[in-house]
Amino acid sequence: MHPFTPIEYTTLRALRGVSFRVAKGEFMGIAGRNGSGKTTLLKLLASIYRADRGRLRVAGALAPLIELGVGFNTNLTARENVLLNGVMMGMTPREARGRFDKIIEFAELEEFVEMKLKNYSSGMAMRLAFSVMVQSDADILMVDEVLAVGDASFAQKCGDEFDRLHGEGRTILLVTHSMESLRSLCDHAILIEDGVVELDGDPADVASRYLEINLTGRGATPAASADGAGEGAAGRIAEFWLENSEGERLGGFNHRESIHLVAVIEAKQEIDRPRFGFQLSSANGVSLFAAPHQPLADSLAPGDRVTFRATVANPLAPGTYVINCRLSGGGATVPIDWRRPAANFVVWGRPRFGTIELDWTWEVERQPRTSAMEAARE
Repeated sequence: MHPFTPIEYTTLRALRGVSFRVAKGEFMGIAGRNGSGKTTLLKLLASIYRADRGRLRVAGALAPLIELGVGFNTNLTARENVLLNGVMMGMTPREARGRFDKIIEFAELEEFVEMKLKNYSSGMAMRLAFSVMVQSDADILMVDEVLAVGDASFAQKCGDEFDRLHGEGRTILLVTHSMESLRSLCDHAILIEDGVVELDGDPADVASRYLEINLTGRGATPAASADGAGEGAAGRIAEFWLENSEGERLGGFNHRESIHLVAVIEAKQEIDRPRFGFQLSSANGVSLFAAPHQPLADSLAPGDRVTFRATVANPLAPGTYVINCRLSGGGATVPIDWRRPAANFVVWGRPRFGTIELDWTWEVERQPRTSAMEAARE
């Protein structure tokens, strides 16, 4: 576009001094933000790229599923691509033909066998590629985040297949942004940040650090009214945000760190007995806590503004959560404005067990032996 403009170059070192080991039969997770070097690392292990320094040692046959469509010819049918890709995964042509029916059945593509891949959706192509990979006899399987394009039912199917392959002693490397998958599937994980290994160890610790890096300092963005009545004529929830104890607006909190909710209420007409309440839910819509509607004043005149503040303890497990809130009048009987969602936030950290970590106490009382029990023992 501008041939006479001086050109400046910047060298990007995708990976710098990365070092780790994966034991035979281990399920290893690789996490990191976009652009951190995860896919580059897999391509180096698969010999798609060549490292300019250092040494990589891989013992065993390797089957990569790194980029959607790599190894497929879109002008060929699914049948032809299965045979071609199967050979690329290390099968003989006879083995690829013999496993064809199982591959198509697992991918649930029986109706589209003779369709050219250029007419497949990204999800269908991913199903086919994953099915070919799991039917290979490779000792090491490498899977990038391409599984994210699959639907929920197939994602569950893939998780079950990972369990089967892991049980057979296969070595699996999984690049993922799903911290739930990292915790539930992996034995060991690393976190890559700006091309270096930030953390190498337990998947729960890696997941917690990943969420912290991604969300520390990012404000919770109020969402526009969605389902329900929405902003009414009498008043509105003008602002809503989450903050920590220092007053910083955040979109993420450490486990056990208190969450402070702040809502600014504005009256456009007179509101009798205004009240405000909120609900905390998981990302999949399961209600975890509903705060009773609290009175804001006896009444609000047009133009009045009040600020509602609440502090919530945080026994939540790491994950994503949603807060919905509602303004009502007439003693919480007349809905005026509600926001669903009002804010989304993430919790990181490592609770000992369960979905939430509640404070609890216990005691053990030893019962005295009865005479019948003593007679039986004698």
